[in-house]
Amino acid sequence: MALKIYTKTGDTGTTSLIGGTKVPKSHIRIDSYGTVDELNSYIGLCNDQLTDSASKLMLKEIQDRLFTIGSSLACDPEREPLMKIPDLKESDIVLLEQEIDRMNENVPRMRSFILPGGHVSVSSLHIARCVCRRAERLCVQMQLDGGFVDPLVIKYLNRLSDYLFVLSRYTGHLLGVEEIPWRPRR
Repeated sequence: MALKIYTKTGDTGTTSLIGGTKVPKSHIRIDSYGTVDELNSYIGLCNDQLTDSASKLMLKEIQDRLFTIGSSLACDPEREPLMKIPDLKESDIVLLEQEIDRMNENVPRMRSFILPGGHVSVSSLHIARCVCRRAERLCVQMQLDGGFVDPLVIKYLNRLSDYLFVLSRYTGHLLGVEEIPWRPRR
């Protein structure tokens, strides 16, 4: 018999962190890792739309890192040292920076702000970027409120949003899609 997906343990509006601590489903820790999960789903959608094999491979790597981040955020920080949770590494951030630099060599210099759009894959990457920024804001707020967040998580999310922005430009470049400059009303 297959394992049932529903447990009914959350029917009262609470859930358990890794480690067993019960918290309301509205807790900022739940919101933060839920937003990382949403980001991971958007990145999966973006990956399904891309044709560049290097970008697709990198997005799979990023999805793996987002599971690592989600695990970190889902842990009760008081009990986490007792568990084996995968760690984020500085080299994960360096990889994003290297990819940003590689793609930036192939796109024209920015002369204005760019509006999201022009192609569904470009727009989807911009949505992923925005969700990434929201995840970052939630983690920063949790940290400001006294909740533990590994500083590498915030750094990674910050760099990832930069990566997604450059990937949107790079993808448009590969597709021959013209960027849409923002022209402020005067």
